[in-house]
Amino acid sequence: MALVNTFLSEVRETVFAHRDSTFGPLPPLLLGLTVVTGLVDSFSYLVLGHVFVANMTGNVVFLAFALVGAPGFSIPASLTALGAFGLGALIGGRVCSTLAKHRARLLSTCTMIQAFFMTVSVVLAGLSGTTATAGFRYGLIVVLGVSMGIQNAAARKLAVPDLTTTVLTMTITGISADGPIAGRTGAKAGRRGLTVVAMFLGAVVGALLIVHAQTVYPLAIALVMVGSVSGVTRVLGASDPAWSEVQG
Repeated sequence: MALVNTFLSEVRETVFAHRDSTFGPLPPLLLGLTVVTGLVDSFSYLVLGHVFVANMTGNVVFLAFALVGAPGFSIPASLTALGAFGLGALIGGRVCSTLAKHRARLLSTCTMIQAFFMTVSVVLAGLSGTTATAGFRYGLIVVLGVSMGIQNAAARKLAVPDLTTTVLTMTITGISADGPIAGRTGAKAGRRGLTVVAMFLGAVVGALLIVHAQTVYPLAIALVMVGSVSGVTRVLGASDPAWSEVQG
């Protein structure tokens, strides 16, 4: 029973984070961006071919597959995604360096820039139709890769525990390795489980829309969510609350 109460408490504290807590409203905002990752990667994989724009581990593996001639994988697509993501991370890193002392301005600015690239992706996806030609395909890989690189750089700088928004491997490892069966008490299964569910939910919604509706819809939803995170963060951080101060 104690484990269940702890789990529910962690879920509640993550979704309904108190403004006076260490990270303030950042946990639910980053959960929203985790959903964005699922939406965007479902689009890139299902519409743009075997390529991710957020999960760079997958692209490294896909690149290896392509190099040995495995069908369905593209060396240029994987390299383009890796390069675009790196460029986005560089842009996000510059913003983080400039706004290093203010979490709210850092996140709102990064997501505002991210929203610009997401807007371009929505336009390109709308123009390309259901089957993207090579020009549209690589254009979408670039703008989406840059967008997700910016997001990842922001999440890395904010350093909210277990909320990286794009990587789940260590999160899932922590649920088991830090749990009571392993003789430990730091599983944080509530928060970590929410991040897994958030990305899964984004991917499911994205895939459903691509298969049964319009391929542009996942990107449109992602754009609305990124824009909302930017606006909400700017409003909540306008009065320079304690949580907006970067620690360390």
